[in-house]
Amino acid sequence: MAGPHASSSGFNPHLPGLRYKILSTTLGATMWFFIFYRARKDGAKLLGLSHPWEAHGHGHDHGHDAHAEHH
Repeated sequence: MAGPHASSSGFNPHLPGLRYKILSTTLGATMWFFIFYRARKDGAKLLGLSHPWEAHGHGHDHGHDAHAEHH
């Protein structure tokens, strides 16, 4: 090897500071909470178990005749 340090691997990274560990844990947890929240709301649509237009049925008729009545 190139040098007198036979026991050292040559790569000794420093550990991150406490501020960075807390920040990374907070950002990571926020990301996963948001992913699970969206999966709870839109998971069936994403997996193809439900169609997005099925949840809109509020009894409104969006045909051409209904549009003519409004104008």
